Amino acid sequence: MPPVPVEFAMSTTLTTFNILSGWKGLLPSYTAVGGNEQAASTGLSAVLLNRGGRYPRRTLFQELKKTGFDTILTIEGPEDHYDVEELSGLFPFIRFILVKEKITPGEGINLAAAELSCPYFLVLWNDYRLFNGINAAKMSEYFGGRRICTVPAVQNSRFEILPTLISPVHYRTSRGGTIKALPEVPARENQNTLFPYDWLGLYDKERFLQLGGFDREISHPHWQLMDFGFRSYLWDEELCSTQVIRLVHDGPMLPMDSTAENSYRLFYLKNLAPEWRSDHAYLPWRRFPGYLASIGWDLPSAWQEFTRQRNWVLKNRNRFRRDARALTDRWEHANGGPSGAGP
Repeated sequence: MPPVPVEFAMSTTLTTFNILSGWKGLLPSYTAVGGNEQAASTGLSAVLLNRGGRYPRRTLFQELKKTGFDTILTIEGPEDHYDVEELSGLFPFIRFILVKEKITPGEGINLAAAELSCPYFLVLWNDYRLFNGINAAKMSEYFGGRRICTVPAVQNSRFEILPTLISPVHYRTSRGGTIKALPEVPARENQNTLFPYDWLGLYDKERFLQLGGFDREISHPHWQLMDFGFRSYLWDEELCSTQVIRLVHDGPMLPMDSTAENSYRLFYLKNLAPEWRSDHAYLPWRRFPGYLASIGWDLPSAWQEFTRQRNWVLKNRNRFRRDARALTDRWEHANGGPSGAGP
């Protein structure tokens, strides 16, 4: 099932309320605890993802409060609930989202978007920290409403900027070609990036909801990010990097596991296979034989999935503004080669 099973009419203004009505059956089961107080009124909240491990949560919460976020929302996995009751009493401005089963980071961000009332939110992990002391009011004023996601720079403990800028590269092969993500070190402000590295970013909630958020059916982290990024650009949104917001991460650079499995096949059908035809996108039937071969010639399963995603493209055909080939060609042309700052 697609992330938001509604057809978007281009002449209709969609409110947060009626967009959220399409999300209710798609969110994982969870309980919200605390968050009865608002710490500030900047329009920006923090969303904290938890990678595991015993990090100094009290210190982290206090630092985030000093930054001036309206609310701090933390996504707690099934095994992370041991100190929630105590912490919710100490930090009444923090809302704990207790999920009952393991979810992807993208699903956690979807939950946050559905829970928060402010227009913008900054996604962090519990093993990152803000470096340069920029406050929430300045972030909201400077970046709010400009794009679907602004991606911060990340540096390690040696003050080295990590290659978190992602460019799509089309590799042409004897079998037709494939799309890969090429990481680079951001060189200047406001460079386009394909997706938010490690899900980090300042998100515009309304745009995020209208896009459909992260696809819960794509469980592989890399392809979930690729799907979000491609859908953003194919539907005429953009993501840009910034060095105004800078995070510090003491751990190793996270590798990109781009193993081609079922998540890739879903990403392919929704993003790479559709073609642009004058004013809309469509998924041509001639893509089916190649898809059939990719899943081991299982005809019933291949036909069912291909038809389902073809119907999804049909419903959203007017939201597309280009196809994947045009996007990658435009990206490469803008930078004189197969990498760089984007279109």
